[in-house]
Amino acid sequence: MKSTDLSTFTPAEKDRKVQFIIVVEGLYNILVLVLKLVVSLATNSLAIMADAIHSLTDVLNNVVIWLVMRVAGKPADKDHPYGHRKFETMAVFGLASLLVVLAVQLVLSAFSGEPREITSEPWGLVLMVLVLGLNFSVSMWERYWAKKLDSNILLADSQHTLVDAITTITVIIGWQLSAMGYVWLDQLCAVGVAGLVLYFAFGLYQKVVPILVDGFAIDPDTLHRAVRGVAGVREVRQVRSRWIGDVKAVDLIIAVDNDLSITASHDIAHAVEDMLVDRFQVADASIHVEPVKL
Repeated sequence: MKSTDLSTFTPAEKDRKVQFIIVVEGLYNILVLVLKLVVSLATNSLAIMADAIHSLTDVLNNVVIWLVMRVAGKPADKDHPYGHRKFETMAVFGLASLLVVLAVQLVLSAFSGEPREITSEPWGLVLMVLVLGLNFSVSMWERYWAKKLDSNILLADSQHTLVDAITTITVIIGWQLSAMGYVWLDQLCAVGVAGLVLYFAFGLYQKVVPILVDGFAIDPDTLHRAVRGVAGVREVRQVRSRWIGDVKAVDLIIAVDNDLSITASHDIAHAVEDMLVDRFQVADASIHVEPVKL
């Protein structure tokens, strides 16, 4: 039986697995959407209707993510010589932005809208608790595969699903308390959930913004010392690293003895590249070799 360790997945296999997980989650979101609509129409709850609309946006998110992954998995071409991995990073950024929008919507919903009579149906409560359990289960399953595949986009979507679960808790509490007349507690729960949503979004921004603005992938001082330690490298004149999606790229300028042949200089550059792969898991290395100045 084939192992599921990350090292056994080729980039193409990883992309196919991520796409499969997104499809499964999309089908799950459709099921949750239908359940919420049924309960909302039966109980006259606007909160549950809003949660159903949120599930509809989740379905649309899954479609967008799947399409983005189809693009991100394409090999490098003339227009994108470094590949298409940053499309995945942009999708994560988009999901984080959607979380921010969700937080704002929760706050606005807490302090707007006209009072209306809401009923509490026992069977409806059972369905909403079932939805809650499904949300947590799918979030943990997706988070497991996010770590297994080292996929930022799955991690973002798993956190989004977890926020859905927290939102559903708020909706259930708000629905029940609204039926009892305690509207102010419903508002308090909504504001609290909005704070959690913003916290999750902030964590995602911390992960992807450095990639989008080409922040370093490897500490420059650490990288400089490692390259300088390779036999034959006399000087390290430029050190740059960055993320391309979830892989590291490094650009170097090194100096070697000026009396070395082209072949010997190439061997030193190759040794540097091997070190980068073994020690830092660099996927793309560009090494320029110059002679030491006399």
